[in-house]
Amino acid sequence: MSNARKTVLLGILIALALALHVAERALPLPVLPVPGVKLGLANIVTLMAIFILPLPEVTLLVLARTILAATFGGGLSGFLFSLAGGLLSMLAMYLLVHKATHWFSLPAISVVGALFHNLGQLLVAAFIVRTWGIFLYLPLLLVSAGLTGLAVGFTTKLLLKALLNTKLVDVPERLRSLLV
Repeated sequence: MSNARKTVLLGILIALALALHVAERALPLPVLPVPGVKLGLANIVTLMAIFILPLPEVTLLVLARTILAATFGGGLSGFLFSLAGGLLSMLAMYLLVHKATHWFSLPAISVVGALFHNLGQLLVAAFIVRTWGIFLYLPLLLVSAGLTGLAVGFTTKLLLKALLNTKLVDVPERLRSLLV
C-alpha cells in the first residue's frame, strides 16, 4: 500500500472512530451499577485497522482518536481513562491477531480487547483514587466486556468481509481464516 493511500485510509479511520465515539456518547444507556460502561463502538475501527495497517499506524489511530475525543468533551480524566484502555486493548488485540490466529476467533479477540480496555481503565482509576478497592468492579466489567466485545467482534468480522469484497483494502492471507 502506498504512503499516500495509507495516509488517506488512516485519516478516514480516525474520522470514523471519532464519529462512532461521539455517537456512542449521545446514546442514552440505562443506568448501570458500574460507571463508565460503554458499548465500545470505536473499537470496531481499531480492530479493523489491526487487520489492514501496521502497528505504528494503528497506534496513531488510537492516539488521535483519544486526543480528539478528549478535545470534543472528554476532558483530562476521560483522556487518561481512554488512553490507558485504548492502548492496552489495542496491544492485546494486535498480539492475538498477529501471533495467535489459530487459537482465537475474531469475536474472542474482541472480548479480550474489551477486557484489557477495562483493565487499563481500572488501573488509571486505582491510581487516581489511590486504592485497589476499585477492582471490586471487575466482575461486573468482565460481564459487560464479554457482551460488548462479542458485539464489536461480530460487527468487525462482517465489515472486514464486506471491505474485502470491495477490494478497497486487503487483509493478509494468513489472517483471512479469522473472517470465515
